[in-house]
Amino acid sequence: MATFSSVSRQHVLQAIAEYDSRGDTGFLDVYGFEPLPGYALLHDGRSYDLRAVVGVAHRLATGRLATSEEFGSSTDGAVAILRKRGFDVTEPVVALRPAPVRSARAPRAPRTPVVRATAVREAPSAICPTCSMTLPATGICDECG
Repeated sequence: MATFSSVSRQHVLQAIAEYDSRGDTGFLDVYGFEPLPGYALLHDGRSYDLRAVVGVAHRLATGRLATSEEFGSSTDGAVAILRKRGFDVTEPVVALRPAPVRSARAPRAPRTPVVRATAVREAPSAICPTCSMTLPATGICDECG
């Protein structure tokens, strides 16, 4: 599989110029490319066969023609390099897999505040100031009177 990193914008423009001079079928026949439906390189209001132009631009850059077999089943590398070099490319419309749909969650019930029992503090017992004994409910010390 060919890499297209060495292909510059100038190489692509030279391949387009040759494509224009030979015509559609002449250019494809000379380099042995079959038309690739759905993909097109757009330049100055004209469309060009994407694989053929990139294959010839690869030849101009490296001295070796990138054949249609070297593109593999995907032309993603060629599309990416052309876009990186500032060219417009059309791609076939494919049925995109819809993004997984998450099931809608039921809204959360509002939280009810938790009421926590607090320890009840008993009031400190009253103490007789004279003998330090605990005072009875009457508040009068049994010892001291």
